[in-house]
Amino acid sequence: MGEDFRAMLERAESLGDLFRVVKKAVERVLGVRRAGLELILVNLPGEVEAVHEMGSNAIIMNRRYLRALLGSSRSKLEVNSRLFSLLLREYLRSLGVLDEEEVRMLSLRVIREALGEDHPAYRMVVEEASEHRAIVSHDLELGDTETVKDFDTDNTQYIG
Repeated sequence: MGEDFRAMLERAESLGDLFRVVKKAVERVLGVRRAGLELILVNLPGEVEAVHEMGSNAIIMNRRYLRALLGSSRSKLEVNSRLFSLLLREYLRSLGVLDEEEVRMLSLRVIREALGEDHPAYRMVVEEASEHRAIVSHDLELGDTETVKDFDTDNTQYIG
C-alpha cells in the first residue's frame, strides 16, 4: 500500500487533515488530483450531508450534520471514516465525476485499495448506497456560511 493511509486517517485531527488523506489516496489509486478547494459549512436540510456545485471550487458541508456526528458517541475511527467517505465522494465530484453510480464505484475502489475492504469507511460506502439521494445544489439556500480555514493547503502560494 505504500503510505499507511489507515494510520493517517486515524491520526487526522481536522477536516483539513482528513482531506489531505482523501487527496493522497485518490492520487495514489486513480492518478488524478485537484488543488484549491474550499470547505464551506452551512446549515442544510437534514438529509443533505454535503454537496459540490459543478464548476465551483467549494465543497459545501452540512454544519448540523457535522456537529451531530462530532457530538455522537461514535469512536474517532468511525467519525474519521465517515468524514473521509463523505469528503471522498465530493472530491470525486469536484474532479468531474457526475454519475452517482460512478462516484460510488470509484469511492469503493479508492477505499479498497488505500484502506482495505475491512475498513469501516468501505462498509459505510456500501451501506449508504441504498439510501443516498442525489441533491441538486442549486436548489439549496445557503444562508449563514462558514469557510473552514486551512482546508486545502496543498499548492497554495503567498499572494501579495
